[in-house]
Amino acid sequence: MSLLTTNPYGDRTLASARLPAGWPSALAPVELGLLTNETPFLATHLPSIEERYADFIAAFRGRVAAHYAVKCNPSPPVLAALYRAGAGFEIASAFELRLAMKAGAAAEDILYSNPVRPSAHLRAAAELGVKYFVVDGPGELHKVAAHAPGTAVIARIRVDDGGSRFPLSSKFGADPEVACRLLLQAPRLGLQPAGLTFHVGSQSTDPTAWARAVEQCGEVMVTLAEHGIQLEMLDIGGGFPATIGAGVPTLEEIAQPTLAAIDLLPVPVGRIVAEPGRGLVADASVMAATVIGRERRGGRVWVYLDVGAYNGLMEAAQTAGRWPFPVRTSREDDRTAARLHCTLTGPTCDSSDTILIDADLPDTIEEGDRVYIGSAGAYSMSYTSSFNGFNAPRDIILGS
Repeated sequence: MSLLTTNPYGDRTLASARLPAGWPSALAPVELGLLTNETPFLATHLPSIEERYADFIAAFRGRVAAHYAVKCNPSPPVLAALYRAGAGFEIASAFELRLAMKAGAAAEDILYSNPVRPSAHLRAAAELGVKYFVVDGPGELHKVAAHAPGTAVIARIRVDDGGSRFPLSSKFGADPEVACRLLLQAPRLGLQPAGLTFHVGSQSTDPTAWARAVEQCGEVMVTLAEHGIQLEMLDIGGGFPATIGAGVPTLEEIAQPTLAAIDLLPVPVGRIVAEPGRGLVADASVMAATVIGRERRGGRVWVYLDVGAYNGLMEAAQTAGRWPFPVRTSREDDRTAARLHCTLTGPTCDSSDTILIDADLPDTIEEGDRVYIGSAGAYSMSYTSSFNGFNAPRDIILGS
């Protein structure tokens, strides 16, 4: 059975009520089944992104400005919607800078938070008017001084990211004492020591992780103040989770201890910002795919889709098929069907192209049916390739 031209659902309200947490009703299988677009495609509901942004601002009582991490989903309609909602941007390259500016952002309000950049990107960003650059080592500090003279630097400190699904501390972040030295050295190089930042790791499920990191920053601020340096900004980074898997804290549960820690900072700071990415966009998109095959191998059923890790679902490969994507199908209305515990995999010849090693689907699933993968709006389109000749998913924007 194919959903390219038909919608098998009878009761649309009932079907939407069975959605996992965080899955927008506008992207329910009953709604997506009405679309005649060829799969694979990533359907994104812009009002859901705008709502999540508003939730973020409200949770932090309007005290933390959100600079969306462009790398998470750089789709121009997504960036435009977030800019209209009031978001700033955080970038990792000169290319992302141009995307953010095209969405309407002013360069001087954009944070360049990738701690290590090509010199050409630094020059381009400075020429376009970027003011704030994150550093976490002396080499990059001198590079900024050489290629973006007179700009402001923010030192990134290494913090505990053990509560995250994707830790980052092994690659980025300076020890607090090193961060302090970087900011003390900045004026001697003609740079402005502007602030501190950290990252608690992507998809962090520890609601107190940000608060503990803020406390670490407070210790560095005291030392800097003793040397006459007053910082203007504290950037509490990203890591805010999507509604995927178990034990995910709410924004309120994260904001409460974080704001309490900010209130206890020993040195006041005028501007608090954050870099949410996944937490704003992941739940607002669903990947639609078509079953291209079903086989039994080694006593287990394998269901093959026309989308996989190499063309939109890279985090599946990064987690060896254990990233807990919620899954629904065009067979969800078949309540009499037995459940099938199977391996859900992609179309390429690479065995690591596996989406879920333990998916739960209706046993009636067959070639031509659709499979809908939720919470797919983060790091999907930005990771796509044409490996083995399989095309990237189409970007379908709804609610614009």
